[in-house]
Amino acid sequence: MSQINDLPLSAVSASDGSRGQRIAFVQAQWHSDIVHQARDAFLEEMQRQGVPLDRIDVFDVPGAFEIPLHAKRLARSGRYAGIVGCALVVDGGIYRHEFVASTVVNSLMTVQLETDVPVFSAVLTPHHFHEHVEHRKYFHRHFAVKGTEVAEACVKTLAALQQVDALLAA
Repeated sequence: MSQINDLPLSAVSASDGSRGQRIAFVQAQWHSDIVHQARDAFLEEMQRQGVPLDRIDVFDVPGAFEIPLHAKRLARSGRYAGIVGCALVVDGGIYRHEFVASTVVNSLMTVQLETDVPVFSAVLTPHHFHEHVEHRKYFHRHFAVKGTEVAEACVKTLAALQQVDALLAA
């Protein structure tokens, strides 16, 4: 399997034709103790996959709703081969959390299709979330699993896109 640190500059394209070699991880700060579990697992798995940590930039945003605009600006910069958005969207009793989560995930899909930079989502919303200890423990564990999974998806997708680019260039 190809690793990101072995990719040539032409491996992944941005919308303006420039090439990026970095990975961005954009994390919401709501429930940061839980979200950081995904970030830490992501960083650990990326390093295990051979991606140097100095090639990964972590960005903090207030909440999930702010992730797509950051992702879009980062994608347009041409510096990033891939971007990960990570958040826990819960029912705050004021609005429908499904709406927020759906809007964020749909926007992330739009960003990747508009910029040609893969955007990965670890934006998760539980059906029910309660602040009690058992729920928090569960989501700490669950987000660690999701962090590992999004790292694996990132590495595999970037390698697959490199193969597609090579076939299209032939």
